[in-house]
Amino acid sequence: MKTQETYMQMSYINDIIQKNEMNTKLLLLHSALGTKGQFKNLKKILSNKFDVYDMDFDGHGESKSEKAFTMELFTDNVLEFLNKNKMDSINIFGYSMGGYVALNLALKAPESVNNIMTLGTKFDWTEETAEKEAKMMNPEKIALKVPAFANSLDAMHSSNDWKEVLNKTAKMVCDLGAGKKIPTKALERISHNVLIGVGSEDRMVSVEESRKSAEAIPNGRLKVIDGFQHQIEKVDQALLASYIEDFLMN
Repeated sequence: MKTQETYMQMSYINDIIQKNEMNTKLLLLHSALGTKGQFKNLKKILSNKFDVYDMDFDGHGESKSEKAFTMELFTDNVLEFLNKNKMDSINIFGYSMGGYVALNLALKAPESVNNIMTLGTKFDWTEETAEKEAKMMNPEKIALKVPAFANSLDAMHSSNDWKEVLNKTAKMVCDLGAGKKIPTKALERISHNVLIGVGSEDRMVSVEESRKSAEAIPNGRLKVIDGFQHQIEKVDQALLASYIEDFLMN
């Protein structure tokens, strides 16, 4: 039979657990052409369990920049964010390019990263795949054939020229295909717990390239999410949040 003192102890322990959960910090990193606004709904859900942060990479959204886009620039952006917010390290959920940046950060400054989960991050960068992606980032063609998307990019990148965002992203993608990608061999040096997520309906990122990368990371795992497409706006946000929570809390 539990005494009142036992109940008080259990309540105290539960309070500590909840406090620790709330103190678990999580940074959300957006995709190429995206902004932190992609995570509006996801952030709201995750904030019930974690201290959630987000940011715009240089030249995206509200972060104005004239610099060329590179993985090193975006990696440095994260380090600057952590320094500004006086955080030594943090858990990261990276969507698409955001996941690539997170892994590059784990290589460059491993002490700044706790755990990493990615979703829809492309690893198979060759000249052919890069050229294919870059061709879809032609501002003139988008403005002419997909004006709604052009207007959306213009609104998202309020402090930047959306056409420049496209051009600089296309150049970065081509650089990845030309040899500036993270080599599979380098992934073997990442010691963090990493969950590589990919949607079963993703038409940009293959399960095979995701599996190969997950297997290269010593503490890496693959999660194929049934029904998920590449576009994060089209996936079930509550379900995605549950996967992130499960990964970070277990």
